[in-house]
Amino acid sequence: MVRRPLTPEQIEAGRRLGVALRSARGDRGLFDVALAAGISPETLRKIETGRLPAPSFGIVVALSEVLGVPLVDLAAAWRSTATVRRAS
Repeated sequence: MVRRPLTPEQIEAGRRLGVALRSARGDRGLFDVALAAGISPETLRKIETGRLPAPSFGIVVALSEVLGVPLVDLAAAWRSTATVRRAS
């Protein structure tokens, strides 16, 4: 099966997700966070820099748990906060 190329919008969404994850990591080491999430440090580096703009859902969940960031917040970063509607 051939995978369709990502759209510019999807690539930009991945960049926003990467920025949010890098911000959430703060002073924690990339190596330590990656290993705690069960991914390689290079994979985390690629996500944070936008070179892997569409990480799997499992990776996003693992990073959410390790970093203590609610998935809804990561979804908001991916979508852009202007388009997120939260339930009250």
